Amino acid sequence: MALNSINNNASAMAALQNLMNTQQDLNKTQNVISTGKTINSAKDNGAVWSIAQTMQGKVTAFDAVKDSLNRAQSTIDVAMSAGQQVSDLLTQMKAKVLAASDTSLDATSRTALNADFKSLRDQIGKVVANADFNGVNMVKSGGITVYALANDSGSTRMTVAAEDLSLGGPNVTLSATASFNSATSASAYITTIDQDVTNVNTALTNLGTGSNALADHVKFVKNLQNSLTTGISNLVDADMASESATLQALQTKQQLGVQALSIANQSTSIMLSLFR
Repeated sequence: MALNSINNNASAMAALQNLMNTQQDLNKTQNVISTGKTINSAKDNGAVWSIAQTMQGKVTAFDAVKDSLNRAQSTIDVAMSAGQQVSDLLTQMKAKVLAASDTSLDATSRTALNADFKSLRDQIGKVVANADFNGVNMVKSGGITVYALANDSGSTRMTVAAEDLSLGGPNVTLSATASFNSATSASAYITTIDQDVTNVNTALTNLGTGSNALADHVKFVKNLQNSLTTGISNLVDADMASESATLQALQTKQQLGVQALSIANQSTSIMLSLFR
């Protein structure tokens, strides 16, 4: 090929190619800096991008797991609040029957104590019936057992069993029509209520244990999410200090490339001077 040709300027073509390569590198670096990631799509690094996407999917799925666990905790908290109230009401009822069991008490006072006793009894029924969270009641007769997601695939769940605290149930054996009209009938309820208080407290212990297990799992899931997020960051995030230095170098290289192309394009003009 002729060293000095007006049909083909090899130097200019080489300078242009180098300038285009520099511009591509510059565009890539600017994209990295604007997103903060070295890998933004599968074309940057298919294998790493796929791993990061899979891990990101797990992080997102664990948000649903946390929501499920938090809902279950809230449901149990409502049930425990109701159970605590039932325990308090039973304690007050015991005080009423204990007072009414006094044989020296007059009939009017005993009738008043019975009225208070029945009011407390009915309040237990109202508390249990209204212990709902998001339509779930764990303490009524036939209460709903709570199931919460435990992993991102939904293959395992955490279970907290319902505790029946309704009147006439397995824990609160006192009937919904319980009342007394004598010292003897009042005295008969003392042992029953004592046992019911014990049963309710045991039920509350079971609910509390389940709530603590859910709380511990929420912490685990949060820590797992943080670890996954850090792992994703290690895979795709850019070293901004390094990228900043690269950007400055490429900008300088771009300027030099423009000058080199300009010089190469002047070679044909220089040849014209040979014919003057």
